Amino acid sequence: MAAFAGICSSGVRFRGKESGSLAQYHGLRPVENKQMASAMVRPSGSISSPARKCRTIRAVASPTVSAPKREKDPKKRIVITGMGLVSVFGSDIDTFYDKLLQGVSGISLIDRFDASNFSVRFGGQIRDFSSKGYIDGKNDRRLDDCWRYCLVAGRRALDNASLGTEVLETMDRSRIGVLVGSGMGGLTAFSNGVEALIQKGYKKITPFFIPYSITNMGSALLAIDTGLMGPNYSISTACATANYCFYAAANHIRRGEADIMVAGGTEAAIMATGVGGFIACRALSQRNEDPQKASRPWDKDRDGFVMGEGSGVLIMESLEHAMKRGANIIAEYLGGAITCDAHHMTDPRSDGLGVSSCIAKSLEDAGVSPEEVNYVNAHATSTLAGDLAEVNAIKKVFKDTSEIKMNGTKSMIGHGLGAAGGLEAIATIKAITTGWIHPTINQYNLEPDVTIDTVPNVKKKHEVHVGISNSFGFGGHNSVVVFAPFNP
Repeated sequence: MAAFAGICSSGVRFRGKESGSLAQYHGLRPVENKQMASAMVRPSGSISSPARKCRTIRAVASPTVSAPKREKDPKKRIVITGMGLVSVFGSDIDTFYDKLLQGVSGISLIDRFDASNFSVRFGGQIRDFSSKGYIDGKNDRRLDDCWRYCLVAGRRALDNASLGTEVLETMDRSRIGVLVGSGMGGLTAFSNGVEALIQKGYKKITPFFIPYSITNMGSALLAIDTGLMGPNYSISTACATANYCFYAAANHIRRGEADIMVAGGTEAAIMATGVGGFIACRALSQRNEDPQKASRPWDKDRDGFVMGEGSGVLIMESLEHAMKRGANIIAEYLGGAITCDAHHMTDPRSDGLGVSSCIAKSLEDAGVSPEEVNYVNAHATSTLAGDLAEVNAIKKVFKDTSEIKMNGTKSMIGHGLGAAGGLEAIATIKAITTGWIHPTINQYNLEPDVTIDTVPNVKKKHEVHVGISNSFGFGGHNSVVVFAPFNP
């Protein structure tokens, strides 16, 4: 990784340079270092957009005071009053985190479709999912799993926040918005529609083909179901989606446009098109003989990420509104940031500028200093390039990492794509509220450059002062959100 000047509160020039021996990457796998062709697709089918060398970029940060100050205005302070999820470990928050603390792997062989001829045959597939009590039977049969997961996670989050149907009917629902994004949308609905077109003709395409494919439908359906009339849309920034939604939702509250936002991510891409597409990107681990050991962030023997699925949703609320209604406050959202690498479709910048600047900007937005952060829920997908790029960016921002614990939730549940940030935000908040950090499993042969405590294989007791959760997506989308214990 190339060195660069560092981060400060005034204008600073970051100088990046690449070693002549640095390997190029097709998709997420290293190949020989050679000039990449201008063509977008190689005969092998791997993604290979032209990868430019990282340019010298002048990054100008807005001036900050030497001692950052957190937001004091109760109208602009944002607290978490509810959480809901659908995961490979079920839909109960405590069960989900207990499994993580135990170091249980949720990865298994795929049986949702016949994957016997696929080069990757495993993932974090959800089984025995039930929407009973949340979706009526007719709609349940029609809906893509992506939206089923969203509706259940969203409704459970509202219930967890004591915002059930009867309570919502007494509130000004024009002040409550929904922002649940998806990286892939209704992929099964889309694939089924294309199959019907090819095999039977356009007249056999279901009228639900378009509505259940488009990525905004999760937010729309949740609003229709609950009558929430505030800001409503979706964001789709690949695997950074949920964090982008948290960041945008918080800003709606800070600007006074909403009192409550239902925000997060949802995804259901473990189906033939989804798995096949990521195989074509050369992004996935091929450890078919031992699936539960496949996702191994920062381990020297990692060979790609493992697909997961699910939904993670938070109820974000202004402190003033939460206090007025006597809500149970779980934790506080301090701030966040989003940036772009502007470099390559799938590979991280070699100088780490996009990620490190995103972390620095998130701390500035949160009003905290790097020294206050002692927990990082890392993106940590188990890819060859991404894992080390993230660690090096973290080390650029946090000069002393001796007190920091850093773990990888994906080592147990796989990569939930657009839902990943939602599930990992919940894991981050549970670390804050329980005082326990879940392990990063499958840590057998750690990369020597990883000098931060990754909580290898066994949980650790740790009082979190400030925690950050990182999510990065194809296209160079970077996002960081910051949480802390709530202190009145």
